[in-house]
Amino acid sequence: RLSAPTAEHWMGTDSTGRDIFARVIHGGQISLLVGILAVTLSITAGTLIGGIAAYYGGWVDAILMRFTEAMLSIPSLFLLIVLGKYLGKDVQSIEIFGRSFSGSVGIVILVIGLTSWMYLARIVRANVLSLRELDFISVSKSLGASDMRIFFRHLIPNTMGAIIVASTLGLAGAILSEAYVSFLGLGVQPPTASWGNMLTQAQQFIQQGSWWMWVSPSLFIVFTILCINLIGDGLRDAFDPRSQRHL
Repeated sequence: RLSAPTAEHWMGTDSTGRDIFARVIHGGQISLLVGILAVTLSITAGTLIGGIAAYYGGWVDAILMRFTEAMLSIPSLFLLIVLGKYLGKDVQSIEIFGRSFSGSVGIVILVIGLTSWMYLARIVRANVLSLRELDFISVSKSLGASDMRIFFRHLIPNTMGAIIVASTLGLAGAILSEAYVSFLGLGVQPPTASWGNMLTQAQQFIQQGSWWMWVSPSLFIVFTILCINLIGDGLRDAFDPRSQRHL
């Protein structure tokens, strides 16, 4: 118990003798799973709502944008804390990719995904508004291309740079949000490990000098978010047709 890092246990052990390195790896799977699924939900909603609003305009644009502005007034972190407190422990366990997770994981994914698409919707709307007036869209319409073909084959691919950047920032934000609420004890619940609830378990041993219990998950959070942002920046340059590449 509470063994410092050794050759056998690279990151030490926790208060019950469990290997922290193994728990950091398993906790990272949960944190990344929450982030990826939440961002996937957010990207889908934001791209469709923002793109449809810009492409059709008129009353469709007015209704969807007023709905987006109404959603912006919902404090996502507060909603996440409230639902995690009152529903997290009552929801049954769910199975994803053959693994069983506490029901609080599903609540975290849904809340983060459904309350973080609004900024992306505005970005996509602005891009589609500028693209729909270009000549290649007019030519596609004159050739008889359907609205769905124009939307998914011409407009969305030309906004991929903005979508990728927003999605990487959203992934980093989702991982941090999960860590916040799990650290408060309202997100992912034990025995399911995540970086956030590992920090919660470590805080009571900080004064005892067990620094390895909080350093390892903290460093993994920092490095993961840094890597995600760097990857997003590289993907933006790779997919943006207007970027300048110097060989």
